[in-house]
Parts: sequence; C-alpha cells; structure tokens
Amino acid sequence: MNFSDIISAVNNFVWGPIMLALLMGTGIFLTVRLKFAPWLNLGYALKSVFAKQDKTHKDDSSGDISPFQSLMTALAATIGTGNIVGVATAMVLGGPGALVWMWISALFGLSTKYAESVLAVKYRETNAKGEMAGGPMYAMKNGFKNKKIGLILAFLFSLFATVASFGIGNMTQANSIAGAVNGTFGVPTWITGLILTVLAFLVILGGIKSIGRVAGVIVPFMAVFYVLAALLVIIINFQNVPAGIAEIFTMAFSPTAMAGGVGGTIIASMLSAMRWGVARGVFSNEAGLGSAPIAAAAAKTDHPSRQGYINMTGTFFDTICVCTITGLVIASSGALGTLDASGEILMGANLTIAAFQSALGPVGGYIVTLGIALFAFSTILGWEYYGEKSLEYLIKAPIAVTIYRILYCLVVFVGATTALEIVWNLSDAMNGMMAIPNLISLLVLSSVVAKECFEFQSDFLIPEKLAFKEAKKKQ
Repeated sequence: MNFSDIISAVNNFVWGPIMLALLMGTGIFLTVRLKFAPWLNLGYALKSVFAKQDKTHKDDSSGDISPFQSLMTALAATIGTGNIVGVATAMVLGGPGALVWMWISALFGLSTKYAESVLAVKYRETNAKGEMAGGPMYAMKNGFKNKKIGLILAFLFSLFATVASFGIGNMTQANSIAGAVNGTFGVPTWITGLILTVLAFLVILGGIKSIGRVAGVIVPFMAVFYVLAALLVIIINFQNVPAGIAEIFTMAFSPTAMAGGVGGTIIASMLSAMRWGVARGVFSNEAGLGSAPIAAAAAKTDHPSRQGYINMTGTFFDTICVCTITGLVIASSGALGTLDASGEILMGANLTIAAFQSALGPVGGYIVTLGIALFAFSTILGWEYYGEKSLEYLIKAPIAVTIYRILYCLVVFVGATTALEIVWNLSDAMNGMMAIPNLISLLVLSSVVAKECFEFQSDFLIPEKLAFKEAKKKQ
C-alpha cells in the first residue's frame, strides 16, 4: 500500500459512516444536554445577528471584530462550493431525499456550532499583538482538567487545521473558480489564478480586521444574489415544485425508491440518502469540525453564550437556507438524472448549471459561475484565518504568521492552475480528522457549555426579553 492508498483509506474513514454517526450523535447529545435551548432560541439568535451592537456592553466586551463580522468570516469559510456542488452531488448519489437528511443534520448541528463557539470565546487568549486567539485548541488547553491530554488534543487539532487550510480551504477552492471561469467564459486558468492571488494578498496581509471587513460585504452580497437568482428559477419552474418536494420527502424515508419525472432515473435507498445528506451537510456547514469557532473567538462580546447564539446561525443560513434553495432549484428543474453529451450522468456544478439554465438559459450558467467564484473566494479568506490561528498556536514566533500568509496567497495560484489530487485528498482527510479532537472536547466540556447556556438564559436572555416586551407595551 503506497502513500496515496493510505491517504485514501484515511479519507474514506473520516468521511465515512462511523465519523458521520459520531458527528450526528454529538449534536443529538448536546441538543438534549442543553434542553433544546439552541432550537428554542433560534429566533433570538437570528434577531441578534442583525441587531445593532449594544453600546452599554462596550466596556465589558473584548475582541477584534464585531459579532456580525465574526459570523460573516465564519460564513465566508462555510458557504462555498459545497452549497452549489455538494448539494448536487448528494442529490445524485443519495437521491433527492438527501436534502431532508441535510436539514436534520443541520438542526442538530445548531447545538454543536453553539457549543463550539461558546467554548472558543470562554477560553480564548490575547496574543503578543493584542489580538484574540481562540478555538478548540485553546478550549482543550485551558478547559481540560487533565492538562496532558488537553495539550495533545490541542496540538493534533492545530496540526490538522493548518494542513487542511492549504487544500480544502485554498487549492480546491481556487481550482473550482478557475475551472468554472474557464468553462463558462474561456479565461485561461493562469489568468484567473493571478487575479485571485493578487486579491488574496490585498485582503489577507491586513489580518483578521481586513478579512472581517471584506467578508462583511462579500458574504451578504453573494448570498442574497444567489438566493434571489435561485428563487427566480423556482418561480419559473413552479409547476414542478410540488412534485419535487413530494419526491424529496418520499425518497428520504423509503427503503428503496426511484425518482419520477422531475428526478430522472435516480434510484436511491434511505441509507444512501442519509449517508450523503449528512455527509454533504456536515461538509457544507462544518458543524463539529471545529473550524468556525476560531472566527467566533475574535468577536467583541460580553458573554460566550451571546456569540454562541450568533455563530450557530451560520449553520441555519448555510444549510437550511442556501443548500435548500439549491436543492429546490435542482428538484424543480427536471435536470436531476439527465445525461451529458458523453452519456455520463450530470453531477456537481454541471448539474446545478443545467438546473439554472432550464429557466434562465445561458444566463443561468453565468450566475452559477459567478456564485462559485464568490463563494469559493470567500472560503479562501475564511480558511486563511483558521490556518493562521492554528499555526500561531503551534509556533509562537510572529514571523511564522507572516510567512504563512505569503505562502498561503502563493498557493492560491498553484491551486488554480494545477490539479494535485494527492494534496486535495490529504487536506480533505485532515479536515475530517479535525473533528476527532474537537468532538472529544465538546463531550468532555459539555457541562461547561451547559453552565454558560443556562447562566446566560437566566441573567441576560430572560431580562432582555422582558425589557423588549415592556418597551413594546409603552409604544
């Protein structure tokens, strides 16, 4: 067995049924442990995302960027090609019913993302530059009673995250952009790579404040643009929507079923729908992998739970909103199960493009290409911060971060112009491996999360809700 085979075997394990069951199991455990608070307070969390920062908490707050910018940085990394390519792949390999299992994984992922973010803020530190440094590695280091185990897990997580940042967060994204732009507009990959590299340098060398500002503009714009375009496709194909939705739910829970008119010739079982739905859901929103909490730790906030609620909405926006919209576009288009010119079944970006083109013609292809470009570039920015903070934990010398930023930007060009499959597989495996120490941390420190959750509920959330009701009465 050569190195490539070993990496492939590891990759199959970390994204296989056992790991997915652990991710889902942890989400279910945390949901019950927190007495369903993340579900019950989802409305409050969504309202908090768009609320103006309370100036009365200014003196008690510490952090580098606003709570909104923190969420946008996390969403920049999570809303990516998985929302366009991943959903299409899941609906081919797992049938339309995979979308239902994406929703289920996202519901429990709310609790996982909440818990991760709470721990990240609670155990964060201030580095030599006066910036916040936090994430699962600091929760393991500072939260574990057994310091030796905590330090070992923190080292492993940081190592996995640093390696993963170059592949899953960089090269694969740059390659997706270059390929899509070349296929749609005929632009040579080296030109796209050069433009991406320059843009990456301009944003990344400014650090988290620069990334936060750019993400705060790009992420809302690209999400609204993509969703509006997708809704237009759904409206045009509205006569197929009821049948498409019926097929989604039928195939989600059927032992074996074949899609009908809007689903082409896709045949899938409930187990395959579950496997691919959960896998693509986790891959898309990253709940349980431990990456998003690194951005949460940079937020200006007065309580870990407040930012926990804000950051958990990333799972809602990513999977419940954007992935659902893509799924409904595909389900209502009639493109699912169709073949391309070579006789191969349409998958990934090509399937999503065909679905958009069913209603919008060639313009649909342009929209998907632009969506991939914006989504993937924002992922490059978000993952740079994850990798940077993970490396900072491993190597304390400030020069290491500067070297990392420069190297990371240069790798963007390599990713855009070269398909290094073994590098992608290695980084994909490392991305999944991040979940192991993170899940252990979440389970070990679940009592800390529960304490923070219930304390915030009684000391902040209930008084804030009562004050809101009183204000409404006076109006």
